Amino acid sequence: MGFSVNTNGGALVALQNLNKTANSLNTVQSRINTGLKVSSAKDNAAVFNIAQGLRADLGGLNSAKSSIDRAISTIDVGIAAGEAVSDLLIEMKEKAIAAKDTGLDADSRTALNDEFKELRDQITTIVDNAEFNGVNAVKSNAVVALLNSDGSNSLTVAAQNMSLGGSIVTVAAAATIGGSTAAGTVATAIDTSIKNVGTALSKLGSGSKRLELQKTFVNKLSDSIEVGIGNLVDADLARESAQLQSLQVRQQLGLQALSIANQAPSSVLSLF
Repeated sequence: MGFSVNTNGGALVALQNLNKTANSLNTVQSRINTGLKVSSAKDNAAVFNIAQGLRADLGGLNSAKSSIDRAISTIDVGIAAGEAVSDLLIEMKEKAIAAKDTGLDADSRTALNDEFKELRDQITTIVDNAEFNGVNAVKSNAVVALLNSDGSNSLTVAAQNMSLGGSIVTVAAAATIGGSTAAGTVATAIDTSIKNVGTALSKLGSGSKRLELQKTFVNKLSDSIEVGIGNLVDADLARESAQLQSLQVRQQLGLQALSIANQAPSSVLSLF
């Protein structure tokens, strides 16, 4: 192109380069502000899509962790209740054995029987109140925990009903030790109940242990996914900082180049 005051080719080229630098500068500033090199689909559609899928998995795992935590807490409450029931049964056995003595006077027998009934009724109180988040693991509710991100895998810990007169605590809800014969019968039922409660506690403990192991795995998996997302979308801030300084210098030089190009047509005045 010949020398022209109508079309300044040098200025156009300088302006194009300056715009490119400005766009790059905006990109780097966005990465520094957000900490992300891929913050939207227009930055990198494929990577953004993968990252969103991983974020969805991570959200599902967070829900699974919450479910596992609730289940562990429910079972812990149940175990505490079961241990209390076991302790009460041991005290009840002591009273029942003492009441088997045929030489007891009426007042002593009545006192033992009253103490026994207090301990017996306390079992019902403990079992009825061993509830966490609406679930009672030592009465009627199985404990269910979600184990994975989509809820397709779960772990169920069966309820261990420790109510009086059940299959575990065989002592009747109205049991008394008012006579030596009745005391002997109750003592036998208490022995069976103590063994049954021990077995039930073992089952609850095993279920809690499995949940603890799963929780550890889910935590590690969540951490791995989070690191993976970071590898995909996080910006290298040290690199971006260096790039920012470079682009700022390029922008200043581009402005100077544009200024020089814009002054070029004025040189035509020297020809006249």
